[in-house]
Amino acid sequence: QLSDQQKMSKSPLSQIRGVYLPPALHPLNKTLVKDGKWKEVDSTQEKRRSFLHDFCKKYNGRKQLQTHLVHLVSRIYVEDRHKVLYCEVPKAGCSNWKRVLMVLNGLAPSAHNISHDDVHYGKHLRKLDSYDLKGIYTRLNTYTKTVFVRDPMERLVSAFRDKFEHPNSYYHPVFGKAIIKKYRHNANEEALKTGSGVKFKEFIQYLLDSHRPVGMDIHWEQVSKLCYPCLINYDFIGKFETLEDDANYFLQLVGAPAELKFPKFKDRHSSDERTSAEVVRQYLKELSKEERQMTYDFYYLDYLMFNYTSP
Repeated sequence: QLSDQQKMSKSPLSQIRGVYLPPALHPLNKTLVKDGKWKEVDSTQEKRRSFLHDFCKKYNGRKQLQTHLVHLVSRIYVEDRHKVLYCEVPKAGCSNWKRVLMVLNGLAPSAHNISHDDVHYGKHLRKLDSYDLKGIYTRLNTYTKTVFVRDPMERLVSAFRDKFEHPNSYYHPVFGKAIIKKYRHNANEEALKTGSGVKFKEFIQYLLDSHRPVGMDIHWEQVSKLCYPCLINYDFIGKFETLEDDANYFLQLVGAPAELKFPKFKDRHSSDERTSAEVVRQYLKELSKEERQMTYDFYYLDYLMFNYTSP
């Protein structure tokens, strides 16, 4: 594949433009699974895999993507020892996944004593876009690739609660100030100065605005644009709703040490109630019927790809 790319042109940019990665459905290698208790999880996994594959075939055809391969893989973390590629979807268990990758990589003895800051700002894990073209292709073609997703509305509300309902030295001044300035009539000076106290309805107005005053953010970007599930053929599709079972089965598949289990703890704001369907319902009540429909439309592809029920 790489030599074909090289034949096309000597320019490195043309090598990574218009790449087509066929969403082939490879059988999962289950030789390392020792335990018989995973039958149900495995059967669910096979259904998710074939559902996504069929969806991509129908939706995608053989469409070439006019984007750089390096951009396609910019959210994918690499764990070379167990040959794992993990695409990060914020608010779907990603902090604990990064802890697990650090343990797999020999960077920490246990997932339980790694701080939030160490996980997110420690630069311990490499991303796939930091390798050269050959390194990217080799890993895409030979490593076990996984993505963990979550009901889009739950993920959205969870991101809003985390970033705007708690003190935050980045999201309030950067996003909050811009959102309040554009969408709140008669905003007081304090709100304009700090950016604190953004309401969910204002946040949704920002999200749906084609002329946003400030750009998108990975915490509420669609999974279809973070991980490109129809261009990168993920071997394993985990869901936040069945996080522990999926994650622990995946760890068996890649031959992780038997004592390594996916951590159960909530990474931050542990006293808060988890964002459940009921919590989401309360937030959606603040929106008009049109806003609710448009928010669903915004995440329409994510709903379809991962077979989530529309709210």
